[in-house]
Amino acid sequence: MPGTRFGEVITAMVTPFRDDGSVDLSAARSLARHLVEHGSDGLVVCGTTGEGPTVAHDDKPALFEAVVEEVGDRAHVIAGTGTYDTAESIALTRTASGIGVDACLVVTPYYSKPPQPGLLAHFTSVADASTVPIVIYDIPGRTGRRVERPTMVELAGHERIVAVKDAVGDASETARLRADLDAAGRHDFEIYCGDDVLLLPLLASGAIGIISVSSHIVGPHFKQIFAAWADGKIDEARRIFIELTPLLNTIMTVTASPIPIKAACNLMGLGVGDPKLPLVAATPGELAVIRSAMEGVGLL
Repeated sequence: MPGTRFGEVITAMVTPFRDDGSVDLSAARSLARHLVEHGSDGLVVCGTTGEGPTVAHDDKPALFEAVVEEVGDRAHVIAGTGTYDTAESIALTRTASGIGVDACLVVTPYYSKPPQPGLLAHFTSVADASTVPIVIYDIPGRTGRRVERPTMVELAGHERIVAVKDAVGDASETARLRADLDAAGRHDFEIYCGDDVLLLPLLASGAIGIISVSSHIVGPHFKQIFAAWADGKIDEARRIFIELTPLLNTIMTVTASPIPIKAACNLMGLGVGDPKLPLVAATPGELAVIRSAMEGVGLL
């Protein structure tokens, strides 16, 4: 994993549930092991793709612990500890820090739409309480509020706020953020692509890795893209990326995430089960689209 803090390909891992809605820790261990063996340098546990908002609070520490124990030092484990409540985010971050995760992913508080001073205070408070690095998750399409560039640059000055999962969806904004960070001397602050379909544009704009949904099923393909990019084989990286694009678009747009990636994992025999309400399993029509996209790149 040269050149990055947490690796190039980090999978935002789905959470396997039993029929009663409880976390299936055995299946989570099996999935974590599979992902590390198939291209993942790191795993985000209990993030948005892991249905963090609906995982029972008491189930989260056990899930963090199970994945940490399973992967050992073979991959980085990043715990999703952000919520819309600062106090709850602090408590969960402290718990995860004590379990031995490598970092915590803290999403912008959703629904309440705090102003920029509120975001600054929120992330700073969580980082102050943490003993491990913090990765900010900026996804305004889900949360309703963006972390504006001046706020991000100020947050990057905190010793434990070390990276952002950039899901703003605009490569030009990523480039501006990288430029602003560098101008402020925040050269070590890392940007991870948070939108699979923008991987190559964001790499060109200053990202150094990806926190991905689709890497559950195409992790090795992403590793090939990074290897080609690092070797200056831009045409090869572009070729692989373009071949994957129809699948990436399907996984991210056919219905609400993580419904499609859970369906795709099940089609590959990974046994992650269905999403938890209010999310539902893919419909037969959606499943047919997902299957077709996977067949298109030779996964099935």
